Amino acid sequence: MDRKTALYLLCVALIAFIFSCSKDDDPSNDHGLPGLNDDCPELVRVVEDELPVDELLDLVQEYTLKYFWDFGEPNSGMARERNTSGNLVTSGGTGFGIMAMIAGVERGFLGREEVRERVMQIGHFLEGADRFHGAWAHWMDGTTGAALPFSQKDDGGDLVETAFLVQGLIAAREYFDRDTPEETALRELVDDLWHGVDWQWYTQGENVLYWHWSPNYGFEMNMHITGWNEAMIIYVLAAASPTYPIEPEVYHQGWARNGAIKNGNQYYYHVLPMGPPFGGPLFFAHYSFLGLDPRGLHDEYADYWKQNRNHSLINHHYCRVNPGDHCHYSDSLWGLTASDDPIVGYQAHAPHGYWGEDNGTITPSAALSSMPYTPEESLKALNTFYYYLYDDLWGPYGFYDAFNFDENWFADSYIAIDQGPIMVMIENYRSGLLWDVFMKNEEVNNGLEVLGFYYETDANE
Repeated sequence: MDRKTALYLLCVALIAFIFSCSKDDDPSNDHGLPGLNDDCPELVRVVEDELPVDELLDLVQEYTLKYFWDFGEPNSGMARERNTSGNLVTSGGTGFGIMAMIAGVERGFLGREEVRERVMQIGHFLEGADRFHGAWAHWMDGTTGAALPFSQKDDGGDLVETAFLVQGLIAAREYFDRDTPEETALRELVDDLWHGVDWQWYTQGENVLYWHWSPNYGFEMNMHITGWNEAMIIYVLAAASPTYPIEPEVYHQGWARNGAIKNGNQYYYHVLPMGPPFGGPLFFAHYSFLGLDPRGLHDEYADYWKQNRNHSLINHHYCRVNPGDHCHYSDSLWGLTASDDPIVGYQAHAPHGYWGEDNGTITPSAALSSMPYTPEESLKALNTFYYYLYDDLWGPYGFYDAFNFDENWFADSYIAIDQGPIMVMIENYRSGLLWDVFMKNEEVNNGLEVLGFYYETDANE
């Protein structure tokens, strides 16, 4: 063998070695449909008739809405925490549910007047429910309004859940904008409720907001609300409050940690402005942005459309690459967030174990609620969930909470905080309705301005 031939063969071998080492990081390395990993069950299409995309989206939204409308707790109108919760209702999930009902009116699934009456029912219940310096508990008894402990020391005010509830109430306030006695009464009720939240109390005089306060344990939970996670809306509402507003320093020092919130690294070819490596669970991109419009939203720390889109793309790409070799992860079967889990019951799921685990559990809410950010990828996932997994994944309130092919497990559960974002974010993808409605609120816009947020017109680019 001459020297030239030997050198050529060495180069070929080196290229092959590099490719073999990097193939798991190749976005074209998809398992696809009906692809198989070793020992994985075959994926077979079970719904043969193809629906037009708009009809499929209508179907998913209509069934998901039933969780909040048909299954709402009858005395309070609030959302049950999950389908096995009885009288136990959830504050944050109710806020998501109110926004889902508004979308239901626009889609013709519900009447405007009946939704107004439901929101009034919820509002009057909240007037008499336990409050802790204006904040509501994470869980309440829907028949009495009494706070129910989420954990031993989490038995009082939960500022994060309260903010998710307020986000929904404000959306209703702005949606029901007609000059009638009934809709005027709704707006006045919402203002009374959310203006009563004492955001200042939850700072303890420091430049940070605290998550919990208990009448029995005070601030012993000692949990700062710091970013990046799902909780940015809390600071926006706290700054927007006309009664108990926080100072900008609380946001910059507490939430943004004097800039330590920034990330700026690249994962799977996508720069992530903020947050943990690979983004963490996808609910970070959903809960605060059901109403708060990220399209063109900036501050000194991030472009929030870029943040949420790239976070979703990283989550999608991770599932395509599938470094854990989980069954059927692919371009069209993806989505890691918090959900029920076959191994530990409930936990956050996230790429590479940052702010969650990846044990093969996929949650429909993850990909579907990212539809505004990743429409092509999310619609592929929707098609897989519906046409291939229908027999095991579809039920009376839409898609069940999660599934795991590694464990041959499909949940039989529904959870309010997973169902709500599906309905709301699909609507934001289709029409921007909840973003447009929520952003009509002058106090919210004032809060954003106080904190240094601004809008540019380059969103979606």
